[in-house]
Amino acid sequence: MRELVDRYGPWALIAGASEGLGEAYAHALAGRGLKLIMLARREDKLRATAARIAERHHVEIETVTCDLADPELATRVREAVGPREVGLLIYNAAHSRSGGFFDQSLDDKLRTIDVNCRGPLILGHVLGERMLARGRGGIVLMGSLAGEQGSPRLAAYAASKAFNRVLAESLWGELRDRGVDVLACVAGATRTPGLELVAGTAKGPVMEPSAVVEEALAMLGREPSMIPGLSNRLATLVLRRLPRRLQVRVMDLATRGSGGSRED
Repeated sequence: MRELVDRYGPWALIAGASEGLGEAYAHALAGRGLKLIMLARREDKLRATAARIAERHHVEIETVTCDLADPELATRVREAVGPREVGLLIYNAAHSRSGGFFDQSLDDKLRTIDVNCRGPLILGHVLGERMLARGRGGIVLMGSLAGEQGSPRLAAYAASKAFNRVLAESLWGELRDRGVDVLACVAGATRTPGLELVAGTAKGPVMEPSAVVEEALAMLGREPSMIPGLSNRLATLVLRRLPRRLQVRVMDLATRGSGGSRED
């Protein structure tokens, strides 16, 4: 169970760690013996989650209340990490709003870019350069099937998730022979608190967060990106065979009636 500690080092940092997939990653990594630095915006929720994980797994946990859209994010992360050897980064945090592009404010769309694109770029740089210097490390960026094609009513969110996949795959190509594993986990519908807000009336299989996490950790170091869940992989394979315009129309039908916002 200590394979990840031996492979990457004693500490993991999880951004967006208070619930859903972030909490599932925290349980999975703590269960494998890693110490955790857990970042999230909501202090009470974060501390409660960390307390449950520490009680169950008996590992050291540091909580950092942090807005991942903070202009000083790089400084905040460096201060939070200090001299610790963080060998594994999980960037799960995401800001999402479903609804018409022009029904959302410009500030809200820019927050999506700050949290979903700027955030992983900064954390990947700050922690990744240390991993590269040590010659070992792992980075997981969470993507979404919404980012595999145009997704009406999820335009900014979908575009940000496409960014994450391309960023992770690019880093995989650069770092795979230098001791740092990088993976984009392109998740489909997952049973998290934000699901109903972003899914609208969409139908289809829903995965449990723990199942997504276990598939991602098993694939880290093997592929540049992956889609958890056999049904998600099959659905994606079918969708990709359609002309691009039809792919967008399918997503248009899937997201009708959606509305709301979420940040994890």
